[in-house]
Amino acid sequence: MSARNTVTFYLPPQLRKQAERGNHNFINKVSDVLTGAGLTVAFDGDDDLARLRALARSGRGLYLMDPPVNARGLTFRKTYIYPFWHIEKQAERWDWPVAQDTFDPFRIDARKATNFARLWRRRLFDDAPDFARQDGFVYVPLQGQLLRSRSFQSCSPLEMVKAVLAHDTKRHVVVTLHPSETYAVEEQKALETLASEDDRLIINAAGSPRYLQNCDYVVTQNSAVGFEGYFFGKPLILFAKSDFHHIALNAGDLGAEQAFLMVQDHAPDYTKYLYWFLQLRAINAGRPEAKKRIAASLRFHGWPV
Repeated sequence: MSARNTVTFYLPPQLRKQAERGNHNFINKVSDVLTGAGLTVAFDGDDDLARLRALARSGRGLYLMDPPVNARGLTFRKTYIYPFWHIEKQAERWDWPVAQDTFDPFRIDARKATNFARLWRRRLFDDAPDFARQDGFVYVPLQGQLLRSRSFQSCSPLEMVKAVLAHDTKRHVVVTLHPSETYAVEEQKALETLASEDDRLIINAAGSPRYLQNCDYVVTQNSAVGFEGYFFGKPLILFAKSDFHHIALNAGDLGAEQAFLMVQDHAPDYTKYLYWFLQLRAINAGRPEAKKRIAASLRFHGWPV
């Protein structure tokens, strides 16, 4: 088999070992599709040297969450919860086809959507969504780089927190930090200063399903926690581009003032959206038809499978 017909997975060390042992469900199924089409599968790391090697190779590449190094590569990424995945040309979720699609709840089978959402609510959160309530606070799960406004954001995360306090003057605001982020001293001081100026602001180091269960609504840049809030029927305000924006209120598009005015009565069809976004627009690696969906996705991107 020539190098041109080899597909290399570029993976972090632990996942690479897992994949090479055949212990990763989704990568196994993608590999089966590739080898079934007469291609060879190989594995490499995901560091800078590995990316340089990818440039020198004539075959194709699959990159976990990272942008491909050339037009012969694709990126794959978990769609927020296992076992749902996407295989795309771009690493940025907000540029994926699903982000450009229009969600039409009237075209979704209500029975299928209800059964799907019921199953995944219970699987992910046990019975907590059944007891969701509104305790009079806004939940703001933060991500990283609190003082910087990046190209896909309408403002910095710190400015976002200030906007919540300015536009919702009645509720408490619970801010949580991302467990995988390391925050600079300047970022921590900026949050502490903000909390000292407004006693409605509560800063907690870690998130909790209880915040989703009991908040009035969620505000975030584009954190996965905002998507998880849909399982609890929680309205969402976004301050950045996202692939799950369809039933959210985007402050960048509407303006912050209008978004906070609308959130009080915002009640989209969460059940149908979850079914559309996960089951219909992602690859469910736990389903019998997963390999067919993988093959269809690869063919959509021009791969010979």
